[in-house]
Amino acid sequence: MRLLSVQNLSVSIRGDDGIARELVSSISFDIAAGETLGLVGESGCGKSLTAMSILDLLPKPQAARSKGSVLFKGENISTANQPRLRQIRGKNIAVIFQDPMTALNPVQTVAQQIIEVLQIHFPKQSRSAHRHRVLELLREVGIPAPEERLSAYPHQLSGGMRQRVMIAMALACEPDLLIADEPTTALDVTIQSQIVRLLKGLQAKNGMAMLFITHDLALVSQVSDHIAVMYAGKIAEYGKARDVFATPHHPYTQSLLAALPGIHHPPKSPLLALEGQVPAIESMPSGCRFSNRCRFVAEFCHHNVPPVEHISDTNTVACHRWKEINS
Repeated sequence: MRLLSVQNLSVSIRGDDGIARELVSSISFDIAAGETLGLVGESGCGKSLTAMSILDLLPKPQAARSKGSVLFKGENISTANQPRLRQIRGKNIAVIFQDPMTALNPVQTVAQQIIEVLQIHFPKQSRSAHRHRVLELLREVGIPAPEERLSAYPHQLSGGMRQRVMIAMALACEPDLLIADEPTTALDVTIQSQIVRLLKGLQAKNGMAMLFITHDLALVSQVSDHIAVMYAGKIAEYGKARDVFATPHHPYTQSLLAALPGIHHPPKSPLLALEGQVPAIESMPSGCRFSNRCRFVAEFCHHNVPPVEHISDTNTVACHRWKEINS
């Protein structure tokens, strides 16, 4: 069953010159109940903008959803008013933001910040019930000596601990959908692994769906049922995770996978880096947005936007030449 369905979503950004330009352009994806969609791509591809537009958390007035719809449990929440969205945020759809140090309030304790979430959505419960729930959450996310952490401020916690507090806040109301926006950024590999295992364990326990945003392909392969590979505001390739990793069809996906270190690489051999960078919004190519970096580019790629084509019933690709280069 589709829990979330995003259809033809576009997000426009207004620049310093006052002109609104479409960064996220006509993207579509679905997330089923209990499943994880990995949204992957380089920095600046529009992953976070896409996620924040679901709950209308875009930085206004610079950014706005310009077209498309977002259906959650069949309800079109892209047309919902702010009171309705406030009911949904945190309770039905929760977010783990990128940087817990800036997302957490520096002048409130751990207990105060999690209790605030519970007070908003469960105002009739007593403060002692809220405190009991906070302790339960801190234990659930693996914070040692949770009673002592209740009075701690964010600056008194390590990066891994702050991230666990963010996860506890997000899970406080047992949401149906968790948006994890690069939840392991700036954490070392050991802590990254712990956070990923924690999220997958909590997902299995609570039966929630997850939108997992990252630029790390190796990481997304561990957590995702489906993958959407995003480039310059468009979805280049979409499908079942095992299919995308086994037989990538888009040149961008192929380049990302080729850049990963593997057991077959000789020691100290150079990685196959993808040359160039994601184009700036004011200089976006008129045709395929990947055309200035693609090794298979043809003249018509510079002028024609590639259509989204089906590779199979579940997998799609947006490339003019995908059949040629994969034959």
